[in-house]
Amino acid sequence: MTKYLMLKHYRGPKDYVENLPPSEWAPGAWDAHVQYMDDFADRLRETGEFVSSTALAEDGVWVRFDGQGRPPVTDGPFAETKDLVAGWMMIDVDSYERALELAGELSAAPGAGGEPLREWLELRPVMEPAPTVAD
Repeated sequence: MTKYLMLKHYRGPKDYVENLPPSEWAPGAWDAHVQYMDDFADRLRETGEFVSSTALAEDGVWVRFDGQGRPPVTDGPFAETKDLVAGWMMIDVDSYERALELAGELSAAPGAGGEPLREWLELRPVMEPAPTVAD
């Protein structure tokens, strides 16, 4: 089994089908979107492929260390949220092909008009721990 992270973003590439923020969706559309993802996660729990999932708010800041005894440096809030991660779902599957299949299915969550979003998801394998060296 290999773990994969399916990253959802607040935007897609140039050919992204829908770019309306959820705050501008028709009444009930957001609830349908979330219900689709909850049902999807429940099916993966039944097969043992679900690991975790989380949705994130649009706002955030970049933070970095600025030296011992100094406060962290921040840059934000962001002027644009197009590159922020909206949320993720981690899965644990038998193959890369299965991960692609599930990412494609998650991409079909309904959007503002109730039709599949066809959103682009970023699919990334989780790194395995480095091998330990015995003395």
